Parts: sequence; C-alpha cells; structure tokens
Amino acid sequence: MANRARTNGTAGENPEERRGGAGSVQSVDRAVSVLETLARLGEAGVTEMSEELGVHKSTAFRILGVLESRGLVGQEKERGKYFLGAGVLRLAGAAAIRLDISQEGQPVCRALAHDTGETANIAVLDGDAAVNIMQARGAAAVTAYNWLGRRTPLHATASGKVLLAHLPRDRREALAGRKPARFTEHTLTTAAGLRAQLTAAFEDGFACSTEELEVGLNAVAAPVRAYDGGVIGAIGVSGPAYRMERARLPELAERCVQAAAELSRRMGYAQ
Repeated sequence: MANRARTNGTAGENPEERRGGAGSVQSVDRAVSVLETLARLGEAGVTEMSEELGVHKSTAFRILGVLESRGLVGQEKERGKYFLGAGVLRLAGAAAIRLDISQEGQPVCRALAHDTGETANIAVLDGDAAVNIMQARGAAAVTAYNWLGRRTPLHATASGKVLLAHLPRDRREALAGRKPARFTEHTLTTAAGLRAQLTAAFEDGFACSTEELEVGLNAVAAPVRAYDGGVIGAIGVSGPAYRMERARLPELAERCVQAAAELSRRMGYAQ
C-alpha cells in the first residue's frame, strides 16, 4: 500500500499558518485524495483511509464527514465503510454535458457559420457568466477575434440572456436583480428592463444583443436543450452591426432557432 507522507505538521510550524492558506490547500488536497482512493478501492473504512492518506484517524474521519455532508461520499452504516456518493455523479454529469455539447455542437456550429456567413458560438453557463466553448467563422467574418473560452456577462449578450431566461426562478431573480454593469450606451442598466427582455427571450425562443457589450457588435442566440428539456447552452451568431443590422436579426434568429433544435436533438431532446 503506497502511503502518503504524513503532512499533519512539523516541529516549529506555526499553527496559525497551518490553519490559514497552506492548511486550507492541504485540506483540499486530502479531500481530493479521499475521493480518488474511494474511486480506486470502491469502499474504505476510516482506519484504511487514514493509512492511505498517512494521517491520524480523527483527521480522516473529519474529512469524510465533510464530504458526506456535501453528498460526495456515503456510508454503509452497518459496516462503517465509505463509498462515493451521488454528489459525484451530479458533478460528473455536469462535466459530461459540457463535453457532449462540445462534441455534438461542432458540425451544427460550423453549419450555422456557413449559412449565415457570421461567427457562430456555443455558450454555457459558468456561475454568473456565459462562457463560449465552441466557435466557427463564416465567410463574412473577416475579423480574427477569438471568443473561445471568454466569459461574457449574462445581461449584455444574446447567449447570456438566453441562459439567464431559462434559469430556475429564484436563481434568475438573484442574478437579474443585481445592478447591471454598463459596457456601452446601449447596455441595459435597469433590472426592470432586463426582466422584460428575459421574458421576451423565454417566450420568443431567442434573444438579441444590439451593441450592448461592444459598440458595433450585434448578436442573436437560441437555447439548446438536454434530453429532459432543460436548457444547457445557447447557440448563436455575432457580427458587426453594419452587417447584422436590426432588420436582419429576425432572419438570423430563425436560423439560430433551427440550429438550436438540431443540437438539442443531438443531445437527446425529442420535441
């Protein structure tokens, strides 16, 4: 059995330091090691886990207790053995959805860019922002600007409005109720105005952004759904306002809705 070296502290070490940043990192490292050990062994008791980590049994017990309280490990009460909990499946499922939408979205994103001539993007929710995980450029998208991996504000982007509009009510209200940050003179700066646009995005099946994040940049996006109907992303196009003028947005919105329906079908959603 490959035991880790004991890291409970050494002589002369400041207790406050161990309770501070270094101690916090050490605790996180041990917690991750617990999950990795349970994944490898299937199950383990406190004594076995303390030996694996090279720590005192009381330390192993505390770590297991915290992980159990968060649903990341469970315990077989009669035998005292611990195993990976349902919380790990929840996290793995979220990661799998992001990987799946990236894989399945590639041909859909490329087709959308080809058909519209603009830059197509797929975005997912990342905390209080939208993050672009896929990008394809159409023939008219002469700019080399890369949106891939960029976190963008929910209230000032088409994809962000789509994602925000389909959140559970409590979380949507918590995010929409904040004072919106201004990026341009066209940015929505009132919660009431944002709520009105979110209602429209929910009812219309798409959202638009007209120079709200950057002057001269317009965008439109539609929701991507998982097998259970829940919105897991947004697919849309963006381009210069002189080419993606307001009169053209309904046409682009229709194409985005079609692309979103195709990607939703690939993700297992049956309309």
